Amino acid sequence: MNALKELYQQTILDHNKNPRNFGELEVCNHCAEGHNPLCGDHIDVFMNIENDIIVDVKFKGAGCAISKASASIMTTILKGKRIEEARRLFESFHDAVTSDPNSTIDEMNLGKLAVFCGVREFPARVKCASLAWHTMINALANEELLMVKA
Repeated sequence: MNALKELYQQTILDHNKNPRNFGELEVCNHCAEGHNPLCGDHIDVFMNIENDIIVDVKFKGAGCAISKASASIMTTILKGKRIEEARRLFESFHDAVTSDPNSTIDEMNLGKLAVFCGVREFPARVKCASLAWHTMINALANEELLMVKA
């Protein structure tokens, strides 16, 4: 079990140091800003959605290692997914990180997201792990905006 925890910590640290999909999209038709006033984490999520499919997704912002790693892993998972799949992933992730620390988690079903199951033992860190996900849900609801970066 300790080896698994160590692997999870290394994965979080890697995504924090080398975040995937960090930056803004040249063209984006969905975006949202997320902020955690308790700790100062700030994440912006940019999405390009075509025919109900997330064609591209990026994020920018600053925050703790958990917040940044969560956004990084989220973006790698969401590319190519249908909007409904993204919503289901959000629900699975949110259920996992907010569940009782003593309950069993289906880590196989969560895939890469299982690295964040440890935060449920630290309620203050749940907000760090879920900030990007809540911001993504808000971006999905934003259907009016079309940004083209000059």
